[in-house]
Amino acid sequence: MMKNFFSNIKGDAFGGITAGIVALPLALAFGVSSGLGPSAGLYGAIFISFFAALFGGTNTQISGPTAPMTAVSMVIIAGIIATNDGDVEKALPAILTVFLLAGLMQIGLGAIGLGKYIRYIPYPVVSGFMTAIGVIILITQILPSIGYYPKEDVDFVEKYKPQAEEVILENILKEEAKEDILVLEDFRETINRAEKITQADILKESQTLAAKDASGVLGAVKILPRALKNINWLELVLALATIFIIYGFKRITTKIPSTLVALVVMSAIAIFAGLDYRPIPEIPAGLPEFKSEIFTSFSLGSITPYIFTALTLSLLGAIDSLLTSVVADNMTKTKHKPNKELVGQGIGNSIGAMFGGIPGAGATIRTVVNINSGGKTRLSGMIAGILLFIILLALAPVASQIPAAVLAGILITVGIGVMDYKGLRAIPSLPKDIKLGPIKFSSEVLIMLVVLVLSTFWDLVYAVGIGLVIASLMFMKKIGDLTAKRSDVKPLKEEAWDDEIDFPSNLKEEVFIKHIKGPLFFGSTSDFQQLAKQIPETARTVVIRLGRMQYMDQSGLYAMEDVLVDLRKQNINVLMVDLLKQPKYMMERIDIIPDLIPKEHIFKDFDECLNWIKENVKDEY
Repeated sequence: MMKNFFSNIKGDAFGGITAGIVALPLALAFGVSSGLGPSAGLYGAIFISFFAALFGGTNTQISGPTAPMTAVSMVIIAGIIATNDGDVEKALPAILTVFLLAGLMQIGLGAIGLGKYIRYIPYPVVSGFMTAIGVIILITQILPSIGYYPKEDVDFVEKYKPQAEEVILENILKEEAKEDILVLEDFRETINRAEKITQADILKESQTLAAKDASGVLGAVKILPRALKNINWLELVLALATIFIIYGFKRITTKIPSTLVALVVMSAIAIFAGLDYRPIPEIPAGLPEFKSEIFTSFSLGSITPYIFTALTLSLLGAIDSLLTSVVADNMTKTKHKPNKELVGQGIGNSIGAMFGGIPGAGATIRTVVNINSGGKTRLSGMIAGILLFIILLALAPVASQIPAAVLAGILITVGIGVMDYKGLRAIPSLPKDIKLGPIKFSSEVLIMLVVLVLSTFWDLVYAVGIGLVIASLMFMKKIGDLTAKRSDVKPLKEEAWDDEIDFPSNLKEEVFIKHIKGPLFFGSTSDFQQLAKQIPETARTVVIRLGRMQYMDQSGLYAMEDVLVDLRKQNINVLMVDLLKQPKYMMERIDIIPDLIPKEHIFKDFDECLNWIKENVKDEY
């Protein structure tokens, strides 16, 4: 095992170092965005990258804070801080306990074997969720990119003083109730405590209320008109210049990460030009501290309201990681172990939480960079974590001088990049299969938009749950309408159908016949994508028999597209037999027909297809 571990040490070292460099600006940016500061993002990247690689089930995976995990963490952190009088230090044990619980739940999900069921999440749900993440990041980063911070707007904060006094008095009454003081009988005690309230206390509570009211998408939209009247032009220029460099430098070369170039260049300009900019919160120098207060200050009562939140965070991390694992599989032609991957991610998130890091998952861009740079074993992910650890020890004071607007600019590009443009572009093309009075619309589009809108303006977790319920109900209705037969898209050895018995024996090595029996939907796409592995090396022609595939959803459509693209790269001809109306319509809408399958390669029956084979396929083996 150790021999395999170090079998590609040069490639893994280069892949890990490159991925670590790409991860650095994102880790800092996600940390600031979460509300716990850049050090939390860096700690999360270090521990999750190292331990998820060491214990995980995807050799080339690079893990760390990601956009979806940060978006959910941001909401959790803001909620817990608000219930702790706006005091981050006071709220930190509860926040980290929720993150630790999420990590332990991920270990549990992997241990009981739930990893393989993640594939049942339909494409429109994932698409709507990812686009919502992009929208959330874009909108919430507008304020820091123009240098507007609600807590520092004196006139805005002033409006919250009456409410602040009310909250402080309410807290006094709650404390007295806990101490068994009867307010009406001992009103003098209430007055004494109220008299000790200072203007500083009222100001602090007012700032907390102002920040809470301006947080999230709705808060940012509500405060935006006021923010636009108070633009800090230096901060805006720093953010715009960062965005310009990130997109502009990619046109010059992609070998050097453009986010790192933007971070270094803009920070250097701001520092050496002596600009009066706003730096990010200070990153503590030295080793990350073990947060023992998670255990010493543990209170079941403070955690109970967040158990469901921790579960959803763990599920999101599982989905995020395993989707990246599928990308890694497609690039490396390997097969990840989903349950082992969940255990590794859970261990990484648990250890990260104990040292004050924000949670993360498998990161697609960093994983792709690792593979393209030569990473092949889990050592690459561990090296990425070690590199970030060295940067923390050596460059923490320097990193603390990075302008906050630069990280806001980086996050804006992340928000733009994380959106699912493939799903958005498909909206006009997908068939309108639902009729509501005179209006026709696509069920796939409906699901995606419901998840997108609810995730953006309400709650990410509930939005995904509602999307799954709608998708399941619509799928059951469609399948009930189309067929009662069980889906049978399995990577097993094919049995010849009656009309295939007389197939020329001299062409059996050159032609591979695949039967699809039942609908191709989000639950069967994983097995269908194994099609390429079933094809013998001698076969240059594949016949896909589709007479029993009555229905194809959007997930199935893209799975079919991926398989056909792979086969085309291998110069394998694909013939389709007895393609039914609904799947044909779906394939025509995104130009699988005729771009990948010419119309002359679609046959009404097998006899017609057989005639084409006899005329066009040569006996080579």
